[in-house]
Amino acid sequence: MAVGLILLSIVSVLILLGIAQRVLDRMQLSDRAALIIAAAIFFGGLLPDIRLGRAAVNVGGALVPLGVCVWLLIKTDTGKERVRALAGSVLTGAAVFALGRLLPAEPESMLVDPNYLYGIAGGVIAYLLSRSRRSAFICGVLGVMLADIAVALINWAYGVNAVLTLGGAGAMDTVVISGLLAVLLAEAVGEIRERMSRPAREESRETARRGGGN
Repeated sequence: MAVGLILLSIVSVLILLGIAQRVLDRMQLSDRAALIIAAAIFFGGLLPDIRLGRAAVNVGGALVPLGVCVWLLIKTDTGKERVRALAGSVLTGAAVFALGRLLPAEPESMLVDPNYLYGIAGGVIAYLLSRSRRSAFICGVLGVMLADIAVALINWAYGVNAVLTLGGAGAMDTVVISGLLAVLLAEAVGEIRERMSRPAREESRETARRGGGN
């Protein structure tokens, strides 16, 4: 089973156990909606790619995640956050594209599947460029898709008759890893920061209480 599908299975179990409730709340997703999305990506990824000219688009690996990104953009609180998410997506795509230029031309010569490296890089960069869980997911998913589109456009410009594959085969692993990792990092770092600032807030409240008592 592909890594992306394994990760989706793990996420579904965490949702059923209620462990992912806090993350879902901050992304304004219910447990039911998250499970439906995970199932749509999982089973959609098993369907044949949809050919659109020189592009091959996968339902689970591209269309469903893209739809989630559009929905999250609509649900963002401010226009500034939307702009930041879209700008972060472009920068994430540029970084993943640059990484692809640095890796060996022959994937077989690498010890790790480059799709995993793209996904990890996309997730980390997306987190660094975002300010929220929603933005992190958007940057992670759209970023790797934009990188694939950029590669295809360059190939076509040089006369290479290559097929643009969005979300199909290993590209689905990249999308899933990038999106989930970005959200995981945003949640983990956010939780650490909150716990570190908690003593200071409690001390401030205690000081204010004592001052009020005087």
